[in-house]
Amino acid sequence: MNLPNKISCVRIALLPVFIFFYLATFIPCNYLIAGIIFAIAAFTDFLDGKIARKYNLVTNLGKFLDPIADKLIVMAALILVTVDGTVPNPYGIIISIIIIGRELIISAFRQVAAAKGVIMAADMWGKYKTTFQTIALPLLMLQAQMVASEWLTGNGLLAFQIVNYCLIGIATLLTIISAVNYIVKNKEVLKETPKKEEEKEENKTSN
Repeated sequence: MNLPNKISCVRIALLPVFIFFYLATFIPCNYLIAGIIFAIAAFTDFLDGKIARKYNLVTNLGKFLDPIADKLIVMAALILVTVDGTVPNPYGIIISIIIIGRELIISAFRQVAAAKGVIMAADMWGKYKTTFQTIALPLLMLQAQMVASEWLTGNGLLAFQIVNYCLIGIATLLTIISAVNYIVKNKEVLKETPKKEEEKEENKTSN
């Protein structure tokens, strides 16, 4: 349990706190507080990765905790801004299905690769996708606060909403591109390995 893994655990611990504040409409500025918590969680994602790489603290536990922590809070945020209508439906539902579906597909793809001993590094499209998600989601929470507190109305609010919808739309498009690119680049993983080759690999391992 090194420092990067502890930071990942903090990010997981922030998840129920984030959900609580988003749903606690009886608390003043609850959406804004939730957005700040989300931003802090996103920063810890950047921080633990940087520390792990810089000080060579990459561990199997970290490889397990880090993506889980990221996916949980992003999925929770997507569901929350969809359910309360911050992203109008059916668009919110479609966006959530695409983004959550992508994460499930790629996770399964990585499992298959790991079983074959193949390590698949993250590509730039995935990083772009994560960046736009990290920007769009807290801004949508700020939008929810603006609507609830009437901080912004009329054309100003409309302009802010359009910007946010464009950002989450770009994040969704990048999600699709990154998934397709990831699978195409690593399509060899899906090919069946002949039994003779499998036996050779097993014999090499046993020897």
